[in-house]
Amino acid sequence: MSEEKSLNFIEEIIEADIAAGKHKTITTRFPPEPNGYLHIGHAKSICLNFGLAKKYGGTTNLRFDDTNPVTEDTEYVDSIKEDVRWLGFEWAHEFYASDYFEQLFQFAVQLIEKGLAYVDDSTSEEIASQKGTPTQPGVRNKYADRSIEENKNLFLEMRAGKYADGAKVLRVKIDMSSPNMLLRDPIIYRIKHANHHRTGDAWCVYPMYDFAHGQSDSIEKITHSICTLEFVPHRPLYDWCIEQLGTFPSKQYEFARLNMTYTVMSKRKLLQLVNENHVQGWDDPRMSTISGMRRRGYPAASIREFCERIGVAKRENLIDVGLLEFCVREELNKKALRRMVVFDPIKIVITNYTESEEWLDSENNPEDPNGGTRKIPFSKEIFIEAEDFMENPPKKYFRLAPQQMVRLKSAYIIQCNEVIKNEDGSIKEIHCTYIPESKSGSDTSGIHVKGTLHWVSRAHAIKAEVRLYDRLFQVENVAEAEGDFKDHINPDSLQIITGALAEPALANDSKDHSFQFLRKGYFVIDKDSSDDKLVFNRTVTLKDTWAKEVKKSNG
Repeated sequence: MSEEKSLNFIEEIIEADIAAGKHKTITTRFPPEPNGYLHIGHAKSICLNFGLAKKYGGTTNLRFDDTNPVTEDTEYVDSIKEDVRWLGFEWAHEFYASDYFEQLFQFAVQLIEKGLAYVDDSTSEEIASQKGTPTQPGVRNKYADRSIEENKNLFLEMRAGKYADGAKVLRVKIDMSSPNMLLRDPIIYRIKHANHHRTGDAWCVYPMYDFAHGQSDSIEKITHSICTLEFVPHRPLYDWCIEQLGTFPSKQYEFARLNMTYTVMSKRKLLQLVNENHVQGWDDPRMSTISGMRRRGYPAASIREFCERIGVAKRENLIDVGLLEFCVREELNKKALRRMVVFDPIKIVITNYTESEEWLDSENNPEDPNGGTRKIPFSKEIFIEAEDFMENPPKKYFRLAPQQMVRLKSAYIIQCNEVIKNEDGSIKEIHCTYIPESKSGSDTSGIHVKGTLHWVSRAHAIKAEVRLYDRLFQVENVAEAEGDFKDHINPDSLQIITGALAEPALANDSKDHSFQFLRKGYFVIDKDSSDDKLVFNRTVTLKDTWAKEVKKSNG
């Protein structure tokens, strides 16, 4: 009997709340700002919020925190919804902070009427200087003495568009000497004359995140509002607003966000990579975005498994990207169709093969008992990898060499008899003979060879472009590396092979399939593919070759 998995600290809180009768069930939310594409760090939050709701019979809302019209776009809204669904989750309700603009505005008016909020005409620089320092208390300015009526009128005039951007803000009165700088009369509304992706020009005052977030949670009756650790200092303001307004008592809990080696997790930095053309877009397969990982061929199940394995902690740490790649390999090994593709072809002529062609059976996936087989064509002329032949091999070389035998995968044993060269000394073709009795599945030759090669029939091969993706950065901890983070971009993060040759089955395979190119790695068909040209992205290598390279360079 397997041991029951221990609870993480958030699950312990939820179970205690349910046991104490605080909640019959739970409601969580995933609240992205639609100002960029989601990345693997968001995947952790998605899996956590939706996973907890599922475990405890609750629901999860998808809420877009669209309170900053300058940076937001419906393109990002659409991509976020696609990513969440692709990861395997469905939200109970789709909400927007902008749904609550009127209600949030009235909440702000309530705070004014309670004498807890005031309109401040100071510049952002003046407000910052008046806040003091972590060791020195701040000083409240003269605008804090405005009457309730004056503050209310000014706030209504702000909404009506009477003032320019930055001319006034609405602040709440809390404590200018608090050791928590966020409680020193924080701003909860600012003026922004900008078109909003949903409300158009209906508003020119917008709530700040710290105000909109807590009240949106409260409106939706979110029981457990789960944030990352950087929001710990924001929690007192979250609680203060709910307490003063007497709204539903949502509670905020914080966990460590995902930090991963050889990766950046900042939307700002990811946007830089896109805008400065270091990558080909948000869904570039080298990006840490969910859309990039999907295009690269990462299965959604492997990302969910990765998030499950890293767990939920209270302390920041750096997760090895190799663990994610391990999860990807584990999943793809079970489902990827096996296919043969030659990247650097060299021609083999089988001199004693007299048939025009024959079609051989080859398994689709040895790990899948129901995977079935496919037909692969065999003929007199085939291609193998140039690296699989050596004229003067070292000892214990088990691939093709003069007078040496190898097995062709799912076909026959062949022996190299003669190397035909061009005038410049390069190899034109290699002449071999085959052993008719050595056919895979019915071998009666009694010959045993140690090497097995992948190959394609020359007459049936289809052309393909293969994109070999690697890690985008060369340093393990990009956030702490010296200089600009872009200085550490890996110049070899993409290698394009334009002359690859593939077995014909790939022309008819579904674009939804993942493939293991024998002895090469896992691949997926890219969206750039057409009827005239197949384009494949390498998802991940067969083994963790990067770890070996790092070990070699450090040794």
